[in-house]
Amino acid sequence: MSLTNTPTRYGTVSKTFHWLTALLILTLIPTGTIANGMPFDTSEEVAAKARLFSIHKTLGVTLFTVALLRILWALTQPKPAPLHPDRRVESFMAETAHWLLYGSLLLVPLSGWIHHAATTGFAPILWPFGQDLPFVPKSEPLAETAASLHIIFERVLVIALFLHIAGALKHQFVDRDVTLKRMWFGSAEGGEATARHAMFVPFGAAVASWAAAIAVGASLGLFAHEDTGATEVALTEVSSDWQVQEGTLAIKVTQLGSEVAGSFADWTAAISFDETATGKMGDVEVTISIPSLTLGSVTAQAMGPDFFNAESFPTAEFVADIARDGEVYVATGTLTIRDQTVPVTMPFDLALNGDRAEMTGALTLDRRDFGIGAGMTDESSLGFAVVVDVALVATRGGGN
Repeated sequence: MSLTNTPTRYGTVSKTFHWLTALLILTLIPTGTIANGMPFDTSEEVAAKARLFSIHKTLGVTLFTVALLRILWALTQPKPAPLHPDRRVESFMAETAHWLLYGSLLLVPLSGWIHHAATTGFAPILWPFGQDLPFVPKSEPLAETAASLHIIFERVLVIALFLHIAGALKHQFVDRDVTLKRMWFGSAEGGEATARHAMFVPFGAAVASWAAAIAVGASLGLFAHEDTGATEVALTEVSSDWQVQEGTLAIKVTQLGSEVAGSFADWTAAISFDETATGKMGDVEVTISIPSLTLGSVTAQAMGPDFFNAESFPTAEFVADIARDGEVYVATGTLTIRDQTVPVTMPFDLALNGDRAEMTGALTLDRRDFGIGAGMTDESSLGFAVVVDVALVATRGGGN
């Protein structure tokens, strides 16, 4: 049996690629569906869900590699002639389905891979080459768009696969020709060697099908930002001697051994500070909108009742006095999350230039003190420590 194709028969390499691809698809679809529907409230559930998603992602990367090699191989080989070139409509549909399959075999895993690389946290790819992709930045909007495209292309792949299988069964049981036998291991061949496949029109139809699928997905709201289930909180403006001009309030957690970083988009700070004072130099009161948190791929999970419970406790508050401790400043007070108030002390650096101040500080919290993830007692699933990083620029009296 020849390794290469002939004008009337597929070679062993093409057949191997075909059936390996089929096996990967029939494994990937159920693993992704099952993993997506699994709960993740306890340590054991998170670990099980992540494990299945990791298998799904690893198989997806494998499928992308196999599909790419299959396409490159096909470009070097003659494609066996169609068995019924006179059936123009049927041949057109078959060629279009083939283009949809080939393209989707690249687009589905690639969009999933981009989503994985653009976000942080949860279910790594099981290989030693890292989790990032060249030219793919960490970006939640990009991750959400890629996730939506992954869903759309996966639906196109399923439809194309269904049409492909239906066509093969028709050839086998209705037409009783050698279409299916030509792709199985053996020496079956058929078709007129001089018959040719249509290419450009079916390819155009496939591109139009992908475009139509994207348009339908957009109309169904698939490109809307993920709904975390938490109601947005409108924070009121606060009166402050120092007005924050720009700043970030970021957190880092460790899930399944990987660091997951995020930040709160909406928070207010009322700051009173006199650099000439001794002892207490001022105070600060920060109100944080919990639903404004973006935390990689686990944002929705973080909003849930077992974690921040943003629906019941939509804000957090940090109230502290400011003083100097040697070369650094300290903010000593309390942090309230989920109605749990814990004493905290945050050291910070402060650079003053007239009426302009630049501040950076950090502290490490224990999520268990606030009842966050109480059901996740295994630190290997979700670390106890939460690192908070604060950086801001403020001006006295709000001036520039």
